[in-house]
Amino acid sequence: MMHFLKRLGKDASGATAIEYGMILALVFLAIVSSVNAFGNEAISMWTTIGGKVSEASKKAE
Repeated sequence: MMHFLKRLGKDASGATAIEYGMILALVFLAIVSSVNAFGNEAISMWTTIGGKVSEASKKAE
């Protein structure tokens, strides 16, 4: 049993996969937060445009 635990402690074959997984998770979080921020700004922009168009159409009547 002790031999197995020593060998398991020295084994680093899965370390690279874990590192790539962590990098992938960070990239995913960056993309999600960027899309979220862009979506909020787009909604705000279109709300402003819709309000100005509505005001302009009321003045034209």
